[in-house]
Amino acid sequence: MSTAPAHTPLKLASFNINGIKARLPRLLEWLEETRPHVACLQEIKTQDEGFPAAEFEKIGYHAIWHGQKGFNGVAILADGQKPVEVQRGLAGELEDEHSRYLEADVFGVRVVCIYLPNGNPQPGPKFDYKLRWMDRLHARMDQIWAEEVPAAILGDYNVIPRENDIWDTRAMADDALMQPQSRDAYHRLLGVGWTDAIGLHHPQGGVWTFWDYQAGAWQRDHGFRIDHALLSPELADRLVTAGVDKAYRGREKASDHAPVWVTLRP
Repeated sequence: MSTAPAHTPLKLASFNINGIKARLPRLLEWLEETRPHVACLQEIKTQDEGFPAAEFEKIGYHAIWHGQKGFNGVAILADGQKPVEVQRGLAGELEDEHSRYLEADVFGVRVVCIYLPNGNPQPGPKFDYKLRWMDRLHARMDQIWAEEVPAAILGDYNVIPRENDIWDTRAMADDALMQPQSRDAYHRLLGVGWTDAIGLHHPQGGVWTFWDYQAGAWQRDHGFRIDHALLSPELADRLVTAGVDKAYRGREKASDHAPVWVTLRP
């Protein structure tokens, strides 16, 4: 693996961009203004050949990506380094053609970018697929754990883990994001020993990463936390802080998500 500059805290970030072509100006602004070493993107919503890699290279970022026409899609960008791809997609379901998982080595860290299925409506086939996907993610994370490499799994998990991770629990009580099965699958990862970096640094809750475009959710701050950064013990020991770039949700033609990030000691 390539290593980050000596004595420089390593910043890893994640951003569900909700359409990379529609949000490209906002994405480039965020990258230049906050300058994460690594940025994981979800919902790029473009086929591989349509990915705007050249635009990122102009500002010093190199990328790998796993696209899909009109839906899903994930990418990993790194500042001045080319991520070395380890795996794309999850094993265990041959007919699964969704582009939701990308894994790479960069700056001495195993970085995993995920866009976990939403699962609505529930109950039903989409919720069943969500739970199967989470089981497959568990299996791959167990393999990464066994390698004992510094690892970060960042992205849109489509799970609201705690009661204080939403503005009003009644608003989403029947949603797939808050079902006991979804939460249990998420908390089993923490039970193994992965650290929810944002949850750790904001135990009081009230920190949102998503605000719907409907019903004035942004203006009323009716949001919830579904974008997470889970760290292996090797990285959790280096964790300095974690947060959300909330202000970017308020910009013109913004994504409905805000970026999340962690900083790590060298």
